[in-house]
Amino acid sequence: MTDIGGSHDHVARVDLDDERVRYEGIDEEDAKKYIGARGLGVKYVFEQGPDVDPLGPENLLAFMNGPLTGTQVTMSGRIAVCTKSPLTDTVTDSHHGGWSGARLKWAGFDGLLFEDEADEPVYAYVEDGEVELRDASHLWGKGVHETRNELESEVDGTYGQDLSMMAIGQAGENLVRYACIVNEDDRASGRGGTGAVMGAKNLKAIVVKASTDMPEPADQETFREGHRQAMQAIQESDVTGPNEGGLSLYGTNVLMNITEEMDALPTENSHYTSTHSEADISPEEPNIDAENVSGEEIRETIMVDEPTCHSCPVACKKEVEVDVHHKGEDMNVRMESFEYESAWALGPHSMNDDKGKVALMIDICNDVGMDTIEAGNALSTAMEADEEGLVDADVDWGDADRMIEMLEEIAHRENDVADTLAEGPAHAAEEWGDPGISMNVKGQSIPAYDPRTMKGMAIGYATSNRGACHLRAYTPAAEILGIPEKVDPQDPEGKGELCATFQDLHAISDSFDICKFNAFAEGIEEYVLQFNGMTGLDYSEEDLLEAGERIYNLERYYNNLAGFDGDDDDLPDRFVEGKEDAIPAQGANEGGLAELDQLKDEYYDVREWVDGVVPEEKLDELDIEIGPGTGVSGGDGAAAPSDD
Repeated sequence: MTDIGGSHDHVARVDLDDERVRYEGIDEEDAKKYIGARGLGVKYVFEQGPDVDPLGPENLLAFMNGPLTGTQVTMSGRIAVCTKSPLTDTVTDSHHGGWSGARLKWAGFDGLLFEDEADEPVYAYVEDGEVELRDASHLWGKGVHETRNELESEVDGTYGQDLSMMAIGQAGENLVRYACIVNEDDRASGRGGTGAVMGAKNLKAIVVKASTDMPEPADQETFREGHRQAMQAIQESDVTGPNEGGLSLYGTNVLMNITEEMDALPTENSHYTSTHSEADISPEEPNIDAENVSGEEIRETIMVDEPTCHSCPVACKKEVEVDVHHKGEDMNVRMESFEYESAWALGPHSMNDDKGKVALMIDICNDVGMDTIEAGNALSTAMEADEEGLVDADVDWGDADRMIEMLEEIAHRENDVADTLAEGPAHAAEEWGDPGISMNVKGQSIPAYDPRTMKGMAIGYATSNRGACHLRAYTPAAEILGIPEKVDPQDPEGKGELCATFQDLHAISDSFDICKFNAFAEGIEEYVLQFNGMTGLDYSEEDLLEAGERIYNLERYYNNLAGFDGDDDDLPDRFVEGKEDAIPAQGANEGGLAELDQLKDEYYDVREWVDGVVPEEKLDELDIEIGPGTGVSGGDGAAAPSDD
């Protein structure tokens, strides 16, 4: 039990098999050590043990908010979904914005823990501190958008006022290993296959009805000062403030032209580092231009609205509406946000620059509930496999009409190629005889930053605890935006330390749970003031940073116990210095490759890990418990993978 501010000390443990709901408090020591949201959610998953089948009934699915969720803190509407990933077999946490996290807090909960699996499809209805399981058989087989509409008509509430929904589409039902969970505003817990875990549990949706009663800070004066400093920093920042070129104007897709210009945009399944590379791109096909799907182009041509998440002054979401001609049919597409990663994966990485059809593909992924980054990588992997004669996928580079068809086929596992791709691009490449054509780390595909040009991303991808990811350590903040200071993206020196620092910092923000865009303006001082003000605790900056380090090490330790070590902290050969199949960067960074060994040596030294494994001394230093009650057992020396 805990009386820490910002917490209701109220978690529902839902056994889907016997339809029993138990309510429990939060261990105060855990709350102090792991903060909430990501940190506490991962702790719950860790206690289940690392040997569970991700798609089996024993895997835990945790929906968690943090002590700052749903408060006056800017950008505090996020929620973390924590589980063991069916895509990577690592621990994973996947977050989405909007209003779901805030409304779960306002409904009286710190978290929902789903155990086992239901015999028939159900959805969870959450209101006033209670959870009720209801029949969802009539919703099974429907997309997220139709599910959203039907659920709103069934319950007493209105989206945008007192109601939120988190649901899966057909991809989650069919256990596509990169299926995601999507809320009523098309915000997605996108990465790691959380939607497939939900589908395996026959859990179609979670509906939350809530008031708008924000938690009161335990220390009003401290909180007020932290909030004042944070708001000032956000308004004055070139990135988050109301300026002429940042997130408020162009959304996340402000990065498309920037990464293109610095030759850091993976193109044609990462054969090239921009659509303007000096080498000819797909000489038998028309060349493309990333600018056609950039934030500037979208704002000028098809943007129609700029919705916001809870307590957000930035409004990075750019809603679009566009008429699309596909396979002889004219259709109108209106879709919630034209995001950078999605536009890249379904655009330049697949050699497509048709903004209308990119919008349609994003909308399809939102409806079937499928990670756009992984889906785009699946298509580009299939394109290269088809070109090399490894499989007949009937898809050419940039064939947007065929790409649209394939997304639906994958979500429904309609044929052999789609069924193979539904297991993940890494699996497909292995199955088709050339693992090197999948741009993945630990089974999860890369996002839109080229590690040959941005060395912080190289070590960030390699050491991410949930597979290739830009959000574990968003080093582009320093390499592109100069936050907290500008560093040379092509220089490997110091990138191991930079990566570890960002990983720990984002473990904190993910556990609060607040948007990472806060970190473009705020620093640890603002974090400490707002955290202490809300919770009533007295953390120093060092205390908070140690909590972030503890969370990251707990995740790494889980992965160690699941069988991962330094050999898995790797990159696709295409990116790595000394690899036979390496393809050097072109353009301004011609010849560039990732110096992976150097980067890993520095990173492990900073982390005090032994070949990617957390030693017992580090576990002791960070007060990470092993042994009885944790689902795992300890031993002498370094933490070894479990043999159980």
